[in-house]
Amino acid sequence: MDADAALPPWAEAYLDWLATQRRAAALTLESYRRDLLRLAGFAGTRRPEELDAQDIRRFTVRLHGEGLSGRSIARTLSAWRGLYRWLIRRHGLRGNPVAGIRAPRSPVLLPKALSVEQAAALLEAPSESVLEVRDHAMFELFYSSGLRLAELACLDLDSGSENGWVDVASAMVTVHGKRKRKRTVPVGQPALTALAAWLDVRAQLPSRGERALFITRNGRRMSTGAIRGRLTRWTREAGLGVHVHPHMLRHSFASHLLQSSGDLRAVQELLGHASIRSTQVYTHLDFQHLTRVYEAAHPRARK
Repeated sequence: MDADAALPPWAEAYLDWLATQRRAAALTLESYRRDLLRLAGFAGTRRPEELDAQDIRRFTVRLHGEGLSGRSIARTLSAWRGLYRWLIRRHGLRGNPVAGIRAPRSPVLLPKALSVEQAAALLEAPSESVLEVRDHAMFELFYSSGLRLAELACLDLDSGSENGWVDVASAMVTVHGKRKRKRTVPVGQPALTALAAWLDVRAQLPSRGERALFITRNGRRMSTGAIRGRLTRWTREAGLGVHVHPHMLRHSFASHLLQSSGDLRAVQELLGHASIRSTQVYTHLDFQHLTRVYEAAHPRARK
């Protein structure tokens, strides 16, 4: 599937509505674009109103045959379902052919998190060059405040920015997450120290008036892909021996907080989850941690 392929007008109109009316995040729009490209590719010359439930079932089988997991298929079906709800409300379509269509079941995969020791080893790696000082600040802030990748990339220097900012004086970071929901999260002292070091050297890069907090060597805002690549490089040079992606730092933030506090509601607020169900997955990680402690410490535990 070519992610840059042209979408039919009906798909572009729906994406435009999501962006302007629902204020969907950029990453959400990218995901929906891929899902709508799949639907358009399967449909060929037919318009959405010409498809029925049997067509959607066939498309779902094809997705499964292409190797997509049940979770990915469920997300794709959700995007299609949303398109049809929009067509019903806006264009008088009579029925939703995706209603009632379910994705095949997939094993429940727990989010991967670093151990406390691994997180410390990652963040205590030495930083010497300007770009390494920047990377250290980014990754400290990731882990310290549990930010999403897009939230970190959007941060600006300006206090009160609509994109988000760090208030060093109050040790808080304010971001606008999914659906532009605003939340303010504490920033730990190691992250504040790393940020201060970055701000001291940031002027060495040709920023050209760029207001982004984190910029490239050419003075432009760091993209999500660039941040992801720098984390991969940082992890490799730290000799951690595992692949660390940005969301793993967010998972580690949540898991380590829950292990220490046991306060699921507080973790929900800090992560910016609209539903407690999204946060409850971390209770399984916490249970695994407790199980390891039990097996290592209890005299009658199974060795």
